[in-house]
Amino acid sequence: MAYPRQRQRTTLPTQTILRKPEDVFSGSSSTFEAMKYGGTPTAVLGGVEPEDGAAPPDGPSRRRRAWPILAAVGVVAVAALAWALVHDSSKPSVSKADVGKIADSKVGAAVNSLKNQPAAGVTIFNQVRPALVVIESDSIGRSKDTALGSGVIINTQGQILTALHVVQDAGSIKLTFGDGSQSAATVQSTDPDHDIAVLNAAQPPGVIVPAVLGGGVRVGDQTFALGHPLGLVDSLTAGIISGLDRSFPLPNGKTIDGLIQFDAPVSPGNSGGPLLNTKGQVIGIVTGLANPSGNEDNVGIGFAVPIGAAGRAAGAPPQ
Repeated sequence: MAYPRQRQRTTLPTQTILRKPEDVFSGSSSTFEAMKYGGTPTAVLGGVEPEDGAAPPDGPSRRRRAWPILAAVGVVAVAALAWALVHDSSKPSVSKADVGKIADSKVGAAVNSLKNQPAAGVTIFNQVRPALVVIESDSIGRSKDTALGSGVIINTQGQILTALHVVQDAGSIKLTFGDGSQSAATVQSTDPDHDIAVLNAAQPPGVIVPAVLGGGVRVGDQTFALGHPLGLVDSLTAGIISGLDRSFPLPNGKTIDGLIQFDAPVSPGNSGGPLLNTKGQVIGIVTGLANPSGNEDNVGIGFAVPIGAAGRAAGAPPQ
């Protein structure tokens, strides 16, 4: 096993700054209930019933009987008018050929829109790059070797999450941010059990753009690794999540458990960089790669600490 960390005597490459309304009536479907009236009672005046064939007297009783009839006639008239309006204002019928043309037009427009959208990696790179950091650390002692690694800004305070082995036993740490500015850094906190360190920059960038932390990793999900492999600054590689809950041995004899296994190519210099999902959210911190040959060649097996475990070193809430 080896860490994707590079010790070199070369100078960091120069970084390029990227920077109708519808009708309210439904006459054909409306239902009108006709009110049913009982027979009109015979009027009795002075206790004497009217003679057979005699016409009933005019008065309030007759007027009361006429009002329900007039009301019913009015309702029928309004309903007839509404039905006529609906049918007169309805659109002409559409043929099957017209429907087919409309459908083809809509589908074609949708396909063209999808073709014109950038690939997922383009959006992810542009989204996360401002939060990516180049980390160089000089070892304590006579050796002038410089370890090169990656880091990612995780909050508005500018704190940087990286792999502990990138800065462990470092005499000095230098950071280079996405805007090209540089700063010295100190280690704020560490989590040796997960190979995680949190750095504080002496001079954070003028505009801090933290990455978004994510979670919910599944085997088979597409993933992206962003970092500086072999000193090639700001490199993006893609792959899938190959496994979960893997173990990885550390040089100190301990073992990191619960790791994410992925097959996006990573090399020395990727250590501490973010592992991303298709939304551009950080789902892990790259910590190592498998190298059965012993020469640090990439064999398509990389490991990352889940962001839920890594973020706790910086006081981030569980993901």
